[in-house]
Amino acid sequence: MNGVPVGPTERRNKRIPSLPPPHRARLSTTTSVFTYPRISLVSFLPESKKPLQWRASERDSEEGSGERDANCLQFLCSASRAGCTVALSRQSGKLDWISVYLLLIGTGNEQQLMSAMAGLDLQTWIPPRQRYCCLMSPGLPSAASWRYSGPIMGGCLSKPKPVEVKVELSLLEKEKEPDVMSPNGKVSPFSDCRPNGALGHCSDEGTSAMLRPYHKPRDYVEASVCHVKDLENGQMREVDLGTGKALLIKDRGEFCAIGHKCPHYGAPLVKGVLSKGHVRCPWHGACFNIATGDIEDFPGLDSLPTFQVRVEKDKVIIRANKQALQSQKRTKSMSRCSAVINSSTGFSHVLIIGAGPAGLVCGETLRQEGFTDRIVMCTMDRHLPYDRPKLSKSLESTAEQLRLRSEEFFQTHNIELLTEKEVVSVDVRTKTVMFQDGLKMEYRKLLIATGSTPKPLNYKGKDVENVFYLRTPEDANSIARLANNKNAVIVGTSFVGMEVAAALTDKAHSVSVIGTEVIPFRKYLGEKVGKTIMKMFETNRVKFYMQNEVSEMRGHHGQLKEVVLKSGKVLRADVCVIGTGAGPATSFLRQSGIHMDSKGFIPVSKTMQTNAEGVFAGGDVVTFPLLARSSKKVNISHWQMAHVHGRVAALNMMGTTTEIKTVPYFWTAMFGKSIRYAGYGEGFDDVIIQGDLDELKFVAFYTKSEEVVAVASMNYDPIVSRVAEVFGSGKTIRKRDVETGDMSWLIEKGTQ
Repeated sequence: MNGVPVGPTERRNKRIPSLPPPHRARLSTTTSVFTYPRISLVSFLPESKKPLQWRASERDSEEGSGERDANCLQFLCSASRAGCTVALSRQSGKLDWISVYLLLIGTGNEQQLMSAMAGLDLQTWIPPRQRYCCLMSPGLPSAASWRYSGPIMGGCLSKPKPVEVKVELSLLEKEKEPDVMSPNGKVSPFSDCRPNGALGHCSDEGTSAMLRPYHKPRDYVEASVCHVKDLENGQMREVDLGTGKALLIKDRGEFCAIGHKCPHYGAPLVKGVLSKGHVRCPWHGACFNIATGDIEDFPGLDSLPTFQVRVEKDKVIIRANKQALQSQKRTKSMSRCSAVINSSTGFSHVLIIGAGPAGLVCGETLRQEGFTDRIVMCTMDRHLPYDRPKLSKSLESTAEQLRLRSEEFFQTHNIELLTEKEVVSVDVRTKTVMFQDGLKMEYRKLLIATGSTPKPLNYKGKDVENVFYLRTPEDANSIARLANNKNAVIVGTSFVGMEVAAALTDKAHSVSVIGTEVIPFRKYLGEKVGKTIMKMFETNRVKFYMQNEVSEMRGHHGQLKEVVLKSGKVLRADVCVIGTGAGPATSFLRQSGIHMDSKGFIPVSKTMQTNAEGVFAGGDVVTFPLLARSSKKVNISHWQMAHVHGRVAALNMMGTTTEIKTVPYFWTAMFGKSIRYAGYGEGFDDVIIQGDLDELKFVAFYTKSEEVVAVASMNYDPIVSRVAEVFGSGKTIRKRDVETGDMSWLIEKGTQ
């Protein structure tokens, strides 16, 4: 049969141990036999252990497919209780199961695995020659020694070849369990099926767990939350279940319930935007599927929990796990590395340079998608990945308070994190990376996500202390400590510089800001909005020295005491923060063979690939094709955008062709006021303001010719998220649409 692996000669005659006899008392007397002509068997090469991938045929949409799918899913649910991890995807909110991914997880040794699978007639399910494809798993002695020589897939990350497989399933008898309700209130035929279509669940610590509804009733809470007619289609309501809240949604005639807070910063999703099967966060634009709770657009790493919904006597009833109600977030299930890991080995299937959002999301996405080979992530930082945007807003936060994932998380999912590791060179011809400490590592796939580095400032007196480029939590902590009741000077009106200035006003004796422009942010937000922000700062005791530059830093006994401007003005200063912008951290790539532009940015394709085979890049270091600008290559150094880059890169590493399609979304916070921004406004020629600038409640539409290209707001939620939905749908917002002040055009553009 095409695609069946054949072992080396010395292995062919090796006796493959048979499975122990199934517990026939637990088996149904009915055996179903299905033929799926388009089933794909994902096999593996020596270093690759992959899950089995099933693709249902077109015949599954014909009459009678529901029974076939029910039987197949029932078998998989039984398999999950025997030690398998099962993940299912659903299409159009219906119980038409389109694809099933099954991965058998080892339990320590081969005999234990065999015992765990007792009760599943795998001998009739998988032909003997293919059986080792599913029994290869972490922890098994045979996993490291068994090899196949045939080039089945042409590589562990390539696409599967379709093969015909006849699948014979023996179904387990199941004890009678209470009915499980699907999101539309109907009884689901799958007793282990989680609401909204998800079977697997991963706890916050990252350990895989299967939800078994009703086994522990005390862990669940159930409440009638409203009348069936209380919500119209397209409406959301935050409901209280006693031990926590949920977000109830009515969409296309069906109810569903998910977590009510965005896992990113806790924004109330009821104030967000419901559109096309997902809800968008009103604060930072993250999107979550209302059926599965999965995060679909960023920022953020975690998804939302989902809860069971049913309708009884016109009452909408939600049944929810208490722990999920309290946590309000869910980490997606992830695979683990099936290879024997030796940290001293200079080889990694995937090497990620940089542990910012692009690198972290790339690593997590690979594991979420079933990648089971070695992943190494290296960073120059001494800390685990942390929330860098908070550095300039919360100067006293520690690295532990800012960290995005725990050390246990990386250990659990076999993502090797190497801290304080600086890469000095890359050679794409030999696929090797050289580190400063002498370590040399080979790779199959490489992601470059090294972020940015501050632009140096030229001035006299560079030897004085207490001058900072804000890069680390230690920098932020030192700035806050040294500025306490002292004089602080900020050089530059970048967003980081202005955020630091705002954060210091309640600590420092004085705060001065030096800028080269006439008005802060005029290039990005326009003159009117820039003046409004400048006035807000001046009201909070910040003094500006615009159209000016630093000439000299003067110290006393090595400590900063004065900042001298080119205008001749001398400012008292005990601490200085330089925020004059940053450039791509790509100097180590000059002799690598990877193309870079004159500014040091790496041009990438829509799939985040560079010119070099197997090399991807993302985050601040790239220029990429922006869909909203007719695929013009742009650099967008946003936290949200880096998340997207990491996910797209990971999917393409796995062989799933995915193009970047997202709307840039940015935010900043100063004096308790947030400015939200969506789109790409470079080169705007007009700004249409709605609202009141003096009251700090406004929305600004940035137009180019007759088209709106970006939007910014303050105290006007969720207008930016609504506009982002319109941009994301590919629809055009005309200048005339926003000039009248009538916002009904948002509904007309199809955001509901």
